[in-house]
Amino acid sequence: MFFRGTLMCSIIYVAVLLLPLVDLSFWGWSSSVSATPQPRKVPGGSWEALQRQKRNWVWNQFFVLEEYTGTDPLYVGKLHSDVDKGDGNVKYVLMGEGASSIFTIDENTGDIHATKRLDREEQGYYTLRAQAVDRETNIPVEDESEFIVKVQDINDNEPKFPDGPYTAAVPEMSPLGTMVVQVAATDADDPTYGHSARVVYSIIHGQPYFSVEPKTGIIRTALPNMDRERRDQYVLVIQAKDMMGQMGGLSGTTSVTVMLTDVNDNPPRFPHNLIEPYQCSVNESLVVASEVTRLKAEDADLGPNAEMDYHIVDSDGPGMFSIITDEETQEGVIILQKPLDYETKNTFSLRVEATNRNIDPQFLTFGPFSDTVAVKVNVKDVNEPPVFTTPLSKMVVSEAARVNTTIGTVLARDPDSANSSIRYSIDRNTDLERYFNVDSLLGVITTAKALDREVNSVHNITIFAIESQDPSQVGRGTAVITVMDINDNAPVFAIEYETLVCENASPGQVIQTISAVDKDEPPGGHRFFFSLASPATSNHNFTLRDNKDNTASVLTNRDGFQRREQALYQLPVLITDSGSPTLSSTNTLLVRVCDCDVEGVPQACGAVAHTLPAGLSTGALVAILACIFTLLVFVLLIVMMRHRRKEPLILEDERDIRENIVRYDDEGGGEEDTEAFDMVALRNLNIMRDPKVRRDVTPETPTFFSYPPSTASRLAYKMLPDNVLFREFIWDRLKEADVDPSAPPYDSLQTYAFEGSGSVAESLSSLESLSSDSEQSYDYLSNWGPRFKKLADLYGTMEGSGFFS
Repeated sequence: MFFRGTLMCSIIYVAVLLLPLVDLSFWGWSSSVSATPQPRKVPGGSWEALQRQKRNWVWNQFFVLEEYTGTDPLYVGKLHSDVDKGDGNVKYVLMGEGASSIFTIDENTGDIHATKRLDREEQGYYTLRAQAVDRETNIPVEDESEFIVKVQDINDNEPKFPDGPYTAAVPEMSPLGTMVVQVAATDADDPTYGHSARVVYSIIHGQPYFSVEPKTGIIRTALPNMDRERRDQYVLVIQAKDMMGQMGGLSGTTSVTVMLTDVNDNPPRFPHNLIEPYQCSVNESLVVASEVTRLKAEDADLGPNAEMDYHIVDSDGPGMFSIITDEETQEGVIILQKPLDYETKNTFSLRVEATNRNIDPQFLTFGPFSDTVAVKVNVKDVNEPPVFTTPLSKMVVSEAARVNTTIGTVLARDPDSANSSIRYSIDRNTDLERYFNVDSLLGVITTAKALDREVNSVHNITIFAIESQDPSQVGRGTAVITVMDINDNAPVFAIEYETLVCENASPGQVIQTISAVDKDEPPGGHRFFFSLASPATSNHNFTLRDNKDNTASVLTNRDGFQRREQALYQLPVLITDSGSPTLSSTNTLLVRVCDCDVEGVPQACGAVAHTLPAGLSTGALVAILACIFTLLVFVLLIVMMRHRRKEPLILEDERDIRENIVRYDDEGGGEEDTEAFDMVALRNLNIMRDPKVRRDVTPETPTFFSYPPSTASRLAYKMLPDNVLFREFIWDRLKEADVDPSAPPYDSLQTYAFEGSGSVAESLSSLESLSSDSEQSYDYLSNWGPRFKKLADLYGTMEGSGFFS
């Protein structure tokens, strides 16, 4: 006990000695008295030393525990002033952060209490001010003092991972201890007080593949050579616990998803479960550059690590096949490079190698990153079309060749083993004019009509070779037939010349140089000879000179040409070629006489215009022309007016300038109906014909008679039914209109209105209403007076025969 008391006294003594050296504001203490006396200036201007005053405030250290859960206010501390004599004259006042709302003070005793639950993570300390005042006058008896109330931390926050959950990746086959990712947890407790914020890490789930460092949170691989092809994803659970992991500490967890990334640790491998080589079959008709088959080597890696190249390392058909890599599927595609022929070779053996494109040197110890497979390609026979021995045949024929002249022969064969017979034909789309024929059995090409090199010098025709047993198999060959030239065209002028000669031309003057052209093409080139034709050999006006270079010059023989005497001369020129046989033609050169200036430039050419008679001025001529024009206009007006007075054949609103419509309204009945056809006239029209009379109007006087051969026949003709008679009339008119040379150039619509007969309902026309068989009698109309006389005549009973009698 004595030792303990002695030790306690020593500690207090040392604390008292060190107290002036400690910053009391850190602990919330403040004093109104300075530790060291400060000088003060008096009114006289001299300084006097301040006397050390006694500290008036006395209180304990202020701390408050966070998260207090009691029901009573939490005692914080006590303020006391030595001015307070305990007689109740001093009142304590609290001001600053949380005064009255969080902290309260007993104004009599100076005890401070916390009335609310505090959280250090929200606010760690509060700055307050205290003052002692006189209770009655509220005059401060002490200077205001500031102090701090600190909130003391407890372990009430668990560690948290702000960046969780985590996702990380590590290459497969990584060595032991390879870093994967680092996790970090935070604790909101005070890191300077106790161990509430000191966190350690541990792995709850993910062993034995991974581990975590307790202090740093670094996750590392715990097993070497983890294979992605076996398992490519791991989910770890990492725990962070405060209080350095001791019991009673709080903890938090997070998940870490670890993906194993791929490395090239697997070579490509062909399936080796096939005892026989890989086989495929193709038709011999497969075109070059087509796909034959596809191969696939399996590689467990991904992406660039699974990319591979294929090569043909051996083949019994050199250059027959090639192989490429399909970049999307990583398949080897075998491509045909040369045509196949079943009859020549029907099977091929290949050896294909697949090699990784991107090889990692650190995995070369795993073995060669390549594999090979044997491939057998079987060629299947197909029925192929005939093949020409010469796909392009060139032939020559003279344009003078007669019909059926043999030009050449084409030959085709069946490439199949059946060796079917061949039939030949010409594709007429290439020989539209049918100049040639081909023998269907022998393939001999002959001429079918006369040829003209100047129209077509080269004929490019297609020959079909068709199998007799299978006409769908058609081979195609081409025959190029060149037509050789013969001298069958005479030379003519190269252009249409316009030759002029001046009236003042002198003898021997060249007035024109002419040349010639010839459609023929002789091997040695053209050679033309020029001379005047026989009628002009003794021409005294002009002469012709052959220049020996396929041109000739026209010269004057005299001078003194006069336009008034003769303005135009015709000079026949004979042009002869050098072909075999020689051909020639006579071409007329027109020479016009012109009035020229002193330099020989033509001013006026051709015939001289007649001058006006003496005494007739230009004004008089204009007046005469005006009178003539006026008369013409007057005559035209008269003709138009007479034309308008003429009664039109059709109604004005139905007129069409494109057609000539003639209407025959055969309504029947009435004494004034004189324009309609009656059957008597119709019967006469069928026996009286004149081809010169128009058929779209009723003829007035028949001019041509075509009676039946006998009187009995004529009577029988007249006894025909009306509908038959009318139909025959229409057909006769139609035939005559088709062969009539005097018919108008426009369409002529002719309407013949006839109702016919034979209807079950009988005719509704008034033509038959006058017969005695009518169901209703209209005889009473005659008793109605003279106003209904016309109706009585039309519908009443009439004695005698029918309406047309």
